Amino acid sequence: MKRYLIMSDGTTYCGTAIGASGTVVGEAVFTTAMCGYLLTLTDPSYYGQIVAQTFPLIGNYGVIESDAESDKPYLRGYVVRELCDVGSNARKECELDEYLKRKGVVGIAGIDTRALTRKIRESGVMGAMITDDLKSLDEKLAEIRAFRVEKAVENTSCATPRELNPVDAEHRYKVALYDFGAKYNIERLLRKYGCSVTLVPYDATAEDVLKLNPDGIMLSNGGGDPADNKGVIAELKKLVAKKLPMFGICLGHQLLALATGAQTVKLKYGHRGANQPVKDVETGRTYITSQNHGYAVQADTVDDKVAKVRYVNANDGTVEGLDYVNTPAFSVQFHPEACGGPKDTEYLFMRFIKLMEENKGARRS
Repeated sequence: MKRYLIMSDGTTYCGTAIGASGTVVGEAVFTTAMCGYLLTLTDPSYYGQIVAQTFPLIGNYGVIESDAESDKPYLRGYVVRELCDVGSNARKECELDEYLKRKGVVGIAGIDTRALTRKIRESGVMGAMITDDLKSLDEKLAEIRAFRVEKAVENTSCATPRELNPVDAEHRYKVALYDFGAKYNIERLLRKYGCSVTLVPYDATAEDVLKLNPDGIMLSNGGGDPADNKGVIAELKKLVAKKLPMFGICLGHQLLALATGAQTVKLKYGHRGANQPVKDVETGRTYITSQNHGYAVQADTVDDKVAKVRYVNANDGTVEGLDYVNTPAFSVQFHPEACGGPKDTEYLFMRFIKLMEENKGARRS
């Protein structure tokens, strides 16, 4: 069956229907990741977006649901060049199209994703619609142009605090993990490196978090405009003043920057994929990282008495990480927990552990 992708400028792509039936509106973006499409589908940071895969063949190893990064897909729609009908993998549980249908993801295949990617690169991210007909096109365009991603954090966070694993001999560091749309692998890696993790919702107050008596606070990834989260930012200001070890990833990085006086800006088309080069300005080393974000911290708004820029994007020079000066905290824009890889920056979890150990030692002395 024919299906259409309509962009806010009126450009229309004709393809074939995949996934669920229906019409969806979202913000069109692309990811350059060549593997890990299930992780893309289940990353809550894609909330409100229609995601196009630049890699031409998707679905070639089917779906393994235990590899998902959240309880369900949060994106609005899915765009691929070619959908593989029969995946090949010993762990495969179902085909990708079956999964999309079951999870209610509306998709389109068979369009020129290279042309779509070039359009987004040249014009910037824009509203789009996936639909089965071109009737009432003017009304459709008005709906597309009025769309904005809103309440991403509210709609992807947990509702109540939840202890994920208890303190024991192997997990002796207590971490409060703020859930702004957290990927499962943040929790997995915290436990791997010896942490007991309590997941707390986005609207938990500083007092709520401090009652947990954590050794450290983790700020997760998430979607949407970071500046929309004024309540979260206000609570993070209070927590920064307590000088507890803090580690922020992606949206968590941006929110921590906003809480300490910096500003964020929307990028033309963002950084999404598993091949983003990031330079550590302290050591000179460059890492290949996984990323998924449409906003960035503005370098010229970072007060060097508050934080130092530690990492920059080697392609466009945007801020990729901050080290805080007067509080034991650091944050990164990229994903050191990226389950699909690369895993070059996983060492940052050990850096967080070291901060917590040093802080516990200082309190004992």
